[in-house]
Amino acid sequence: MPGAEGVAGTPRVTGIDLLRLALVLKRQLPRIAGVAMVLLIRSLFWLARRLGSERASAVGGRLVRTIGPFLPAHRTAMDNLRAAFPEHDAATIRALARQAWDNLGRTGAEYAHLHTLFDLDLADLAASRHITVEGEGHFADLRDDGKAGLIFSAHLANWELPAICAAKFGLDATAIFRPPNDAAAARLVQEVRRQTMGGLAASGQGAVFAMQGVVDRGGHLGQLIDQHFTRGVVVEFFGRPVLVNPLLAKLARHYECPVHGVRVIRREGTRFHLELTPPLDLPRDAEGAIDVQGAMQMMTRTIEDWIRENPGQWLWMHRRWRPNMLPKAKADPAPPADRGTVMPVEGPAAVS
Repeated sequence: MPGAEGVAGTPRVTGIDLLRLALVLKRQLPRIAGVAMVLLIRSLFWLARRLGSERASAVGGRLVRTIGPFLPAHRTAMDNLRAAFPEHDAATIRALARQAWDNLGRTGAEYAHLHTLFDLDLADLAASRHITVEGEGHFADLRDDGKAGLIFSAHLANWELPAICAAKFGLDATAIFRPPNDAAAARLVQEVRRQTMGGLAASGQGAVFAMQGVVDRGGHLGQLIDQHFTRGVVVEFFGRPVLVNPLLAKLARHYECPVHGVRVIRREGTRFHLELTPPLDLPRDAEGAIDVQGAMQMMTRTIEDWIRENPGQWLWMHRRWRPNMLPKAKADPAPPADRGTVMPVEGPAAVS
């Protein structure tokens, strides 16, 4: 009978050995895939830097504009665009979706150049090759007024630039960010942000306390507020209800600090215009306190106006509208059966 060795003394591979190998590979596969992804992303990052900002942005836009329409998220983008712009024909909707993919590809490639892309010289604002700024006086006011301040923004054009602009103007600002789902991409993006921006706070468990700490010490907090937030308040966005994170409105209500909006417009290639609004006159309730839902509606309406000006520069592939996640309306209680008039008396109710 055959023993533990096969032909010519070669160890025999049993089913148990194959099972053990499969289990080892299964345990190690995420680590192997993670290492491969790190190498791939860093290689693409190196290539983007070698190409230079203009060529990298153009290549990134062309690549994602070509691949994007074949991805599942393209259906989301098309559905969102059709619902937001029912007056547009199919060709216009397709063109806007391609523009959105192009902008996303350009923004991804531009991460490799954030350290040089924002080339604003505060001594000569007109000398920049890439950036023009409107509302620079508001940045100075926020920096010098000795008070805390809040800034909201959206995923428009290259949405990383406002945080770099705040640091350039010497503003003590902390940007709230949501890390990418891919761990390798998250690490690289974090490295780039730390080189070019001020403070950073990752959204998630415990982040609210860190954000309150920023405002408590008179700092400034910036947040992108145009994505779905499950525990948010309901506001209207392009005529449909959505859930939005109410954090900025709650902080404004508690600390009575100014709230500004900031947006980026992509002019052409890697040339951008950045605009900081004056402080918003937020709605208040009967007691004079800032109304949280009303304040978030005003900020969301501002973002909608920005998007309508440049619809091809927003992140339409995000599932912003999720009707199944909206809070259910409370049903009115059924009227009581007609059993006479209930008269309140001391003790048990009497029926006449």
